[in-house]
Amino acid sequence: METFLIQAAIYLGAAVIAVPFAARLGLGSVLGYILAGIVIGPLMGLVGTEAKDIQHFAEFGVVVMLFLIGLELEPRALWNMRDRLIGLGGLQVTLTTAAIAGAALLLGYDSFTATAIGLIMALSSTAIVLQTLSEKGLMQTNGGRSSFSVLLTQDIAVIPILALLPLLATSSPMAIAPDGSLERVGDHADEHAISLVQGLPGWGVTLVTIGAVAAIILTGIYLTRPVFRYIHHARLREMYTALALLMVVSIAVLMELVGLSPALGTFLAGVVLANSEFRHELESDLEPFKGLLLGLFFITVGAGINFTLLFNEPGQILLLTAGMMLIKGTILYALSLIFKIKGHHRWLFTLSLAQAGEFGFVLASFSLQQGVISPALSQTLLLVIALSMLVTPLLFILYGFISHRMEDHTREEEDEVDEQGTVIIAGIGRFGQIVNRLLRSSGFSTVVIDNDLPTVQAMRKFGVRGYFGDPSRPDLLNAAGLADAKVLVVALDGKDHTNRVVAYARKQRPDLHIIARARDRVHVYELYAHGANDIVREMFDSSLRAGRYALENLGLSEFEAAEAETVFYHHDRETVRKLADVWKAGVAVSENTEYVALAKALNSELETLLAAKVQNADAEAARSKARRPGDRSTGTGS
Repeated sequence: METFLIQAAIYLGAAVIAVPFAARLGLGSVLGYILAGIVIGPLMGLVGTEAKDIQHFAEFGVVVMLFLIGLELEPRALWNMRDRLIGLGGLQVTLTTAAIAGAALLLGYDSFTATAIGLIMALSSTAIVLQTLSEKGLMQTNGGRSSFSVLLTQDIAVIPILALLPLLATSSPMAIAPDGSLERVGDHADEHAISLVQGLPGWGVTLVTIGAVAAIILTGIYLTRPVFRYIHHARLREMYTALALLMVVSIAVLMELVGLSPALGTFLAGVVLANSEFRHELESDLEPFKGLLLGLFFITVGAGINFTLLFNEPGQILLLTAGMMLIKGTILYALSLIFKIKGHHRWLFTLSLAQAGEFGFVLASFSLQQGVISPALSQTLLLVIALSMLVTPLLFILYGFISHRMEDHTREEEDEVDEQGTVIIAGIGRFGQIVNRLLRSSGFSTVVIDNDLPTVQAMRKFGVRGYFGDPSRPDLLNAAGLADAKVLVVALDGKDHTNRVVAYARKQRPDLHIIARARDRVHVYELYAHGANDIVREMFDSSLRAGRYALENLGLSEFEAAEAETVFYHHDRETVRKLADVWKAGVAVSENTEYVALAKALNSELETLLAAKVQNADAEAARSKARRPGDRSTGTGS
């Protein structure tokens, strides 16, 4: 027990330290787990042969993950994505597998082993790529959506790959011996192992297998709801978690009893339950287990990386890694040409998917256990996969450089502004659209400029004319009628762009009324310094409304809540003006003593004002209540 607690503390401590550190560096959680394993394993020697046993247990995280993937894959959504899933994703997996298998044949491996290598290396890192695309705001781009389609196809492809790998075995399956070494399955076979298909004829095995799959489907459709209703009556949160784990474990056991991959059964059950009303409950219950078990799995992978092999043959390992990524990158680039992914989106698609992925660790370990690959080859593959994943953040940096250069040379030709209006609106996102609709509906002419071409084109479909171009360019503002306009509304996303437009407009037109959108309070101060007249914080008005609703539900009347909202609104406007005078650019507000002192005084003033307002409202309410009986009696008597 003591040894277990020590090992648990080591693994958990390494994860808690390394993963947040890796996330801050933009490397992603998967690489953080791997680095944690490298530190506690090869570098510090805190873990040893028990890592293999833990890795075997942690692979259950993969089973849970595939169940959750199945929950996300609603059949109708899959059908709508069929072109990219089957075409783009299917070709990527097939062509990459064939190309890498061909390279392995040239290196002297037999056809079965070469095929296994191709299947292992064909997959990319879902965890790293999706996280990085989200962090960099690239998910909704053409390249990001194409990458997601391929990753989704790869996740689905894991199921048939897991079913295919045992058929490629050229030797007896490998297992973990009690001392941590590898041994052939059968050397100490358990004579009492349970199997539902052992000794059955071929047709019997087929019937039992089909029956098991049908049982999973029928259970998911007809039995899930009654069981969840039964659990619901217990009113115990942990029972939902227990039920979710029971479902996954039971399906995994059933699949093993009929000789199929547990991942296949859990994935199938997830797809069946994708339309269920309990889908989100299952996801929330299982997500922590998936994260921790997969994290533990990646730590054991890092702890098991053979650095002796890397140091003994650095040239060979680096050459294999570079060769694998070059083959994948070439195929991805060719597919981007076929599917007409253009410009820098093509490079995003190519560079983001050129690495091997976390499923490669799973498949390599599974292939070793099934006797498909040798222990030495397994160590080499794990090392190549880990190195390719470590390089991925550098590939995204390379993409950033390429996209910047390409945008400079392939920028869409901007429109020539041939219209002038009373109001110029720079930026036509959600904020600018509402301002534009209100002004036009009120009979005022506006000129809209935005540097997002799809937004401008979509706006034109609804009969609203806009011009594509950079609103911070002086010539475009002048062409839009800056010299004669009465109002300039700056509704751009970027703080720097907004500041630049406001500063230029104020310099050219000291009398122009400038309304600007600010991201936060500090941005308000910057815009005041540049000369804006009215500044609207993005969330200020909506937050005030939410606060008023909260006051009403805490016992204040609608009148009292509205009064409090009005007082806060006017006081905050005066507060921002006063604080803008003592704000200093480049100095954190918490370090500006004059700013902090004034802010405290103004907050105290606000509390006093609100308290007085509530007291006055209470007194008025009491007077009104005291007058009511007399009023009613007078009315009755008359």
